[in-house]
Amino acid sequence: MIRTNYHSHTTCCDGRNTAEEMAAAAWNAGLLAYGFSGHCYAQHNLDFCMTPESTRQYVAAVHTLQENYRGRMEIYLGVEAELHGEAPTFDRDYTIGSAHEVPVDGGYLSVDHTEEILRRGVAEHFGGDWYAMTRRYFTEMARILDVTGCDFIGHYDLPTKFNEAGRCFDESDRRYRDTALEVLEHLCRQGGVFEINTGAMSRGYRTAPYPSEPLLRAIQAFGGAIVISSDAHSADAITAYFDQAAQLALHCGFRTHRVLLGGRWQEVAIEP
Repeated sequence: MIRTNYHSHTTCCDGRNTAEEMAAAAWNAGLLAYGFSGHCYAQHNLDFCMTPESTRQYVAAVHTLQENYRGRMEIYLGVEAELHGEAPTFDRDYTIGSAHEVPVDGGYLSVDHTEEILRRGVAEHFGGDWYAMTRRYFTEMARILDVTGCDFIGHYDLPTKFNEAGRCFDESDRRYRDTALEVLEHLCRQGGVFEINTGAMSRGYRTAPYPSEPLLRAIQAFGGAIVISSDAHSADAITAYFDQAAQLALHCGFRTHRVLLGGRWQEVAIEP
């Protein structure tokens, strides 16, 4: 049973519930530790990111909850740092490093906002070549540890969000696979930790977690570590599909996952 979650969002960014509601749901789910990870400020994109004002509200709310749950459930203040956003400026317990966009023609194309936006962007900026888009995405991801200094990497293969059953491109094609694996190996050699993320499942976009099974097998082969998280944007998704994520991890050869308990990251067994 997975009893921790470190990827969640509140109404301070693009979540549907307050920090208080999310913490209560985590407590009711029996979690030992729960982490908040609001999207860091990115001036060019306020669709899902915190503003300076909401960041202050977010930090204050989590600090209050840490006191309220002291001795009952460990609560951690984290942030989801954006590869193309401003660096977080507040003290925090951990950082998730993510990229939700690819740079295009002096701007950015979101890879996970809507399928329509992504399809239009691939047509406009990449001449309809999905593999050119994914190659640029993974090339950018190669910098994620250097730029964010993150404790773990969020949804590594995010451009597959709308690719259920391969309706946009073939994930087994070498034009996709080779770059994804090359960057994956590079990040593992840097000590990168990757999350198994069930967020797109709870929101109805995917039937399996990020990363895909072939990429998870590669992480295991490269000696990488994993964190299991739900990327919850609502109180009813705190532990969504954790059983499936745990079974996938075991199937891919992992026997432990990384957790933040007692103020330090440690490896604990994944229970079948």
